[in-house]
Amino acid sequence: MVVDLATRKRSAARTFWDSTIGKKAVMAVSGLMMLGFLFFHMLGNLKIFFGPTDFNGYAAWLRTIGEPVLHHEWFLWIMRAGLLVALVAHVVAAAQLSKRDLRARPVRYQHGQRAKATFATRTMRWGGVILALYIVWHILDLTVGVANQDFKAGQPHHNVVADFQVWWVNVIYLVAIAMVGIHINHGFWSAAQTLGVNRPARDKAIKTLGTTLAVVITAGFAVVPLGVMTGLVS
Repeated sequence: MVVDLATRKRSAARTFWDSTIGKKAVMAVSGLMMLGFLFFHMLGNLKIFFGPTDFNGYAAWLRTIGEPVLHHEWFLWIMRAGLLVALVAHVVAAAQLSKRDLRARPVRYQHGQRAKATFATRTMRWGGVILALYIVWHILDLTVGVANQDFKAGQPHHNVVADFQVWWVNVIYLVAIAMVGIHINHGFWSAAQTLGVNRPARDKAIKTLGTTLAVVITAGFAVVPLGVMTGLVS
């Protein structure tokens, strides 16, 4: 009985994953998980405007969350593992849905895209690829430090200031953040549709909330390199 129950559960999970609605649901939930991380990450980044002591102290505090129940940095590694699972699930589901969509439409649209497709819809696919590549570069740059020529371990304020004094790094960062905003604005509405949250009476509020989150998060991340460039952060 136990074996049969486990088999049925695996079969149900596989059937759910293989369905289009299942993949969309995985994209919606994983996307909302990453959105929550982005929002709090953005808030933490703003502490850089309070100076090196506050910002470095905040970075050090992150490594102590959960102590003494958790060991030093365990919370960060648990969070990273969860985000990695969410990212992989999001990307794989998106790629498979895109492939399924193309197979369903072997003949290309006359103008390459659906007539009513918005700019965000047209850029979601390649925008997602850009963001995935940027995440890898961002980790190598400000977490691992191999892409930051002046990286100093344990000094995040210094690393951020050194990083954003290079003009082309700012361009990469700001373009990536703009893509994040577009992704959030469109993805939030899509997630609401997939999860059945949207209703005619709520449509305007959901769209407004998605747009507001996109603008706030984009602006919140963008002000850091802008602050370094203008001398507000040094």
